[in-house]
Amino acid sequence: MTTSLSDPTRTALDEAGLPVAEIERIVRTALEEDLGPEHRDVTSESTIPADQTDTADLIARADGVVAGLAVAAAVFELSSGRTVEVVLTAADGARVTRGDVLATVTGPTRALLTAERTALNLLCRASGVATHTRAWADALAGTKATVLDTRKTTPGLRVLEKYAVRAGGGTNKRMGLYDVAMIKDNHKLAAGGLTAAYRRVRETFPDVPVQVEVTTVAEAVESVEAGADFLLCDNMSPELLREVVAAVGDRAELEATGGLTLAVAAEYGATGVDYLSVGGLTHSSPILDIAMDLRPR
Repeated sequence: MTTSLSDPTRTALDEAGLPVAEIERIVRTALEEDLGPEHRDVTSESTIPADQTDTADLIARADGVVAGLAVAAAVFELSSGRTVEVVLTAADGARVTRGDVLATVTGPTRALLTAERTALNLLCRASGVATHTRAWADALAGTKATVLDTRKTTPGLRVLEKYAVRAGGGTNKRMGLYDVAMIKDNHKLAAGGLTAAYRRVRETFPDVPVQVEVTTVAEAVESVEAGADFLLCDNMSPELLREVVAAVGDRAELEATGGLTLAVAAEYGATGVDYLSVGGLTHSSPILDIAMDLRPR
């Protein structure tokens, strides 16, 4: 699999904010897992002539929000030596209904069937995350709150899953431990207190954004007085969140987190917080069912 991606696919990934090299790594790893050390599809090689060509459609089998179409295209290109032509007929972030054709692929039949499962695994996963995220975004409509993801992602798929959150109408909190400092209870205990922990982070990494987890109004006030401008309000009731909003005002962005469900999303959004943090977007989203169907010959 030494083939490089086509310019249109690279452009589509770039425009989506997906790092091309990281997507190539994800795709190559997934293909190698499926094809094994001998890099072969024994079923397709034994049942289909090498010169046979076909066209297939990627079709939604359920209503939802699609994400990862350019990633699926990358699978077909990298696995086939770019002998498969991919035409996308939907756009990431779009609501789709059962029966919608999302993409069409044309090329050697063996190549289509060899890439099928890997392309669908990634596309169905990303679309499932986007669909789940859109449900939260819809539930928060009419409030100022936006749904946030967390670091509770599938190992190796973080960039794809966090992209899917964006495609579904959510926002990424942080990509990892390197780009945002998040002071949680254990950090406060180990550092000797909330203010001490905040000052140490700010002194060590003056340019890194700092977020502080708080559980009381007093901690929220202490945090903003120390200089924090983003607070994680952990496991607070709507009533307590309103008290924090009143005490902090516009001195910091506020995030509600901990045990949130769709059933209470609007209630929490109405408290005046800026974000609701939901780990389930990436750790518990079911896939969106998508299939590849060969067209009749």
